[in-house]
Amino acid sequence: MFYHMNRIWLLLLLGGFLVPGVRHVCGIEIYTPSEVEAVNGTSVKLKCTFSSSHPVSRQSVMVSWNFRPLKGGKDESVFHYQDIAYPPQNGPFKDHAVWSGDIMRKDASITLLEVPPTFNGTYICQVRNLPDVHGQSGEIILKVVSKASVSELSILVTAVAGACGVILILLGIFVAVRFFKKKRMENDIELDTGDHSKDKTVCSPAEAAYVMYVTKKIEAVSSDDEESEPSSGDDDNEEDCLSGDDDDDDDDDDIDDDDDDD
Repeated sequence: MFYHMNRIWLLLLLGGFLVPGVRHVCGIEIYTPSEVEAVNGTSVKLKCTFSSSHPVSRQSVMVSWNFRPLKGGKDESVFHYQDIAYPPQNGPFKDHAVWSGDIMRKDASITLLEVPPTFNGTYICQVRNLPDVHGQSGEIILKVVSKASVSELSILVTAVAGACGVILILLGIFVAVRFFKKKRMENDIELDTGDHSKDKTVCSPAEAAYVMYVTKKIEAVSSDDEESEPSSGDDDNEEDCLSGDDDDDDDDDDIDDDDDDD
């Protein structure tokens, strides 16, 4: 009995050491979309991310991309990364594959430029992070089509319609603000006009006519007074003349008196 218990404890102890080792070996996992569609002559990004139980560095991570044609056949190298990117120097993918990933963010993606119909097939993403060297690869099926699919067209139409809707809403708000601003200015002008009409210093047409009439009457009376002033001057002359005659008479009397004295 004691012997069997010791064996059980020994197995559990060995399992405790082995399980972490298995987890380390099988710790790397790769994530890719199952299918991607691209229009002939355009660029497409092949997304590939990974996770690892070991720390990630540019020196420890190795990335390989391979291509398998639709009709089958031998895999063809597309791209390689180890510390730096190694694009293909020959073959159909030369000048068509560029690095789009970031190892420190656990991103091993690449971008295919100006894809032709011959690029139809399966793309295999393999990532190794030493000592994580085991794990399943990620596979992406690329379909190169002559026209965008209905789903992509619908997304494009929706995006354009949304942009147009936003522009129309902004334009409507602008027009509404201008309209209410103009309406407010007109109301202010009407209020100012009403205040002037109530001003006591402003005469109505009837009052203005009456004032003109009274003014003319006053001017007529004033002109008559001015014409009558010379007659008063004649009266003064007449008085002066009369007084002058009296003076002459006095002078004559004085002369006569002088003669009598002689």
